[in-house]
Amino acid sequence: MSDTRRRVKVYTLNEDRQWDDRGTGHVSSTFVERLKGISLLVRAESDGSLLLESKISPNTAYQKQQDTLIVWSEADNYDLALSFQEKAGCDEIWEKICQVQGKDPALDITQDPIDESEEDHFEEIPETTHLVELPPCELGRLEEIADLVTSVLSSPIRREKLALALMSEGYIKKLLGLFRVCEDLDNREGLHHLYEIVRGVLFLNKAALFEVMFSDDCIMDVVGCLEYDPALVQPKRHREFLTKTAKFKEVIPITDSELRQKIHQTYRVQYIQDIILPTPSVFEENFLSTLTSFIFFNKVEIVSMLQEDEKFLTEVFAQLTDEATEESKRRELVNFVKEFCAFSQTLQPQNRDAFYKTLANLGILPALEIVMGMDDLQVRAAAIDIFSYLVEFSPSMVREFVMQEPQQTEDDVLLINVVIKQMICDSDPELGGAVQLMGLLRTLIDPENMLASTNKTEKTEFLSFFYKYCMHVLTAPLLANTAHDKNSKDHPEGSAKINPVCPDNFQTAQLLALILELLTFCVEHHTYHIKTYIMNKDLLRRVLVLMNSKHTFLALCALRFMRRIIGLKDEYYNRYIIKGNLFEPVINALLDNGTRYNLLNSAIIELFEFIKVEDIKSLIAHIVDNFYKALESIEYVQTFKGLKGRYEQEKDRQSQKLNRYRRDARSMDEDEELWFNDDDDDEDGEAVERRMDEDFSDSYEKFMEAKKGAANGANGANNGKSAAIPAASPAVTSSNSSSSSVKTVALPATPVVKTALVGLVDYPDDEDEEEEDEEEEEQQQQSPRKRPRLSS
Repeated sequence: MSDTRRRVKVYTLNEDRQWDDRGTGHVSSTFVERLKGISLLVRAESDGSLLLESKISPNTAYQKQQDTLIVWSEADNYDLALSFQEKAGCDEIWEKICQVQGKDPALDITQDPIDESEEDHFEEIPETTHLVELPPCELGRLEEIADLVTSVLSSPIRREKLALALMSEGYIKKLLGLFRVCEDLDNREGLHHLYEIVRGVLFLNKAALFEVMFSDDCIMDVVGCLEYDPALVQPKRHREFLTKTAKFKEVIPITDSELRQKIHQTYRVQYIQDIILPTPSVFEENFLSTLTSFIFFNKVEIVSMLQEDEKFLTEVFAQLTDEATEESKRRELVNFVKEFCAFSQTLQPQNRDAFYKTLANLGILPALEIVMGMDDLQVRAAAIDIFSYLVEFSPSMVREFVMQEPQQTEDDVLLINVVIKQMICDSDPELGGAVQLMGLLRTLIDPENMLASTNKTEKTEFLSFFYKYCMHVLTAPLLANTAHDKNSKDHPEGSAKINPVCPDNFQTAQLLALILELLTFCVEHHTYHIKTYIMNKDLLRRVLVLMNSKHTFLALCALRFMRRIIGLKDEYYNRYIIKGNLFEPVINALLDNGTRYNLLNSAIIELFEFIKVEDIKSLIAHIVDNFYKALESIEYVQTFKGLKGRYEQEKDRQSQKLNRYRRDARSMDEDEELWFNDDDDDEDGEAVERRMDEDFSDSYEKFMEAKKGAANGANGANNGKSAAIPAASPAVTSSNSSSSSVKTVALPATPVVKTALVGLVDYPDDEDEEEEDEEEEEQQQQSPRKRPRLSS
């Protein structure tokens, strides 16, 4: 087994100043020929791959933080950190780094980082000034110390030197001793100076100083110094809050003293950063980056230590689901799990994945199912927050769990149905919880984040499950609030007469709007399943009842639902709308709105404009046939006239097609009659074909004479018959003086169909056809401005 002293995590600092975990492995220091120097190597403990290969450069500034961290920068904006499992391993590697650089391992930083702006002035700094000269730590010198600390903040080099001076002389503890003296003497001036000093020391951004300041015996005095802001008339009472108001609650006793100390420290440091320290300005925002890192690594350590303690977590979930657990105890347990999940957000994706798998194995989802159904509002709210962490991280894990439930339990207690009921029964007037749950439901039913594996399709299986077991629960409030009129049997089929049982209650209207938003999402993303459900439940008719609502936002939600359906341009939906006469409530809403120019008016007109522009013929015909008389008076937009124009154009097109079919039928009858008259001349036709082969090489002049003869109707025969010759096709004309007919045969490139088209007989229909062709050509040549407008 590998030496745990050398076990480390490799971190890099990203653009958002957050640490990214690059993996866990074992570190060693060895000479690398390629890099020509002693280098730090980290090999992954999983597969032995190289996670880090970094040459120990003589000029690189390495920092040791918190006894188990080594941090350094390899290039501009590329910071690295090694987090050791054990302090001994960190000390060992630190000594190696100091040995290569020729530095004293007792120091926590090996180099003085040089700011680019000061590189040019570096030579001006005397080499003898290794440290900043600190005044003696006395009451009378506090103002001088405060001025010194404040003055060095603008200079990176002087910040480093001051930090080293503060560490080397144990200065921090002496200052905190003066704080206690000043507070006993009520020396406000001294306390104000100490506020400036401690704030400035925090802005030095040095982990070694933080280790001292945030230790158990110093942190409350640091908080005390920060209470005496000179800008305040009366000091804040932060220590009173931390010691009396804020209580550390152990839902399950934590036996590990190191873990307890780490939890206390992290809470207090987070309080200092979030509450006590003022929001840093643009120029100060990087001053506390090390403080952020300090909190980050503490949280990672806390989560890791708790996660490894399976006995502790097992006990937490056992008590959480135990019916005998008191309500107050259960509330604390749920809040603990919520805080635990919040801490896990600091973990990197692979570690977070392991974290949530641990929770899943411990039964967090069945526990949430029980807790969400409880009466305690605080417990339910915390449970919803935990559920949101799980859904946002891995919706597939939640889906996998809920699809296994029907085999074990009834529909009413399915996790998703519990979530839906919580959404429906949200007591908050603003429906804050319902909005959050609706977002989680949408994430769960979103096909975009469903995985398709080789053996099964998650999308198909989960959506089938959802529509079978859950959809009726989601739509129940909608169907209950849009009930049919008691006398609906008296209305003929296809009538949209429904008693407008629209809720006047604002909260109910908001809830229905949320449900409609989710159903609209389903229309866009679920196609088959939602289409079947809408048809079977006649859902659109029920939704359109809400067009009568006094709450315009609800009417708009109903309209949006219909707009999404029409936007699919699906003929199944179109036939359903036509058969149910479902435009009636929309048009009634438009007419009831009158001449008011508002969002409802614009949204309804946009719906009809879409139908016109997309030329949805079945809907255009239905609207014009049934509602045009009611709509023709609306002239402030050209939408409805445009629909009428589209309708008329389609009607003309259909009548032209009908006439053409009739003409073609009549022409066929006449052609057949002529064909049968030609049957007597088949023998002559055979002679003509033989002669064609003989005369194929005749001159072009004979061809032209034959063509003129055919045009004039005189070909030396009593019954002149000629096939029309395409002008662009080469042709051969054969005359047979002994026969009663002359046949002219065209040889186009495409196969010839034997039909006897008589060229010498002029039919009126042929002239009409030619005129139509000429008109079409003229229309195509017309400029767009001269074409008739659809909306005119």
